[in-house]
Amino acid sequence: MKPHRHSLYRTFANAAAGVVHAFKTERNMKIHAAAALMVFIGAALLQLDLIRWLFLLLAVGLVITAELINTAIEAVVDLVSPQVHAYAQIAKDTAAGAVLVTAIMAVGIGIAVFYEPIRGWIGSVL
Repeated sequence: MKPHRHSLYRTFANAAAGVVHAFKTERNMKIHAAAALMVFIGAALLQLDLIRWLFLLLAVGLVITAELINTAIEAVVDLVSPQVHAYAQIAKDTAAGAVLVTAIMAVGIGIAVFYEPIRGWIGSVL
C-alpha cells in the first residue's frame, strides 16, 4: 500500500515548522541569525551591488541550511541512542563540524565581499 501523501501546503507548513523550531530552540541558530542580520544591515548601508548581495545570501543560506541539518541529525541520534555511545557522538560531532566549516567559509566570503567597500568607505571618510 502506498503511503498517504500530504498536500503541498502541509508539506511547506511542516518545513516551516522545522525552521521555526530550530530558531526557537537552538542557540547557534540564533547566533547565525543575528550575524546574518548584521551582515545584511552592513550590506545595505554600504549599498553593495547585486553580485556581492548574492554571495552574502548564498553564504548565509548555506550556514542556516547546515545548522538545520545538524539539528535534525542531533534529534535523530538522540532518539535512536538516548544513552551515550561513541558512534552517536561521532555523528553529532561530525554534523556540528559541517556547520563549523560552513560558517568559516561564510566568514571568508564576508571578508572578500566587504573588504573593498569598507576600504573605500574608510578612504572617503578620512
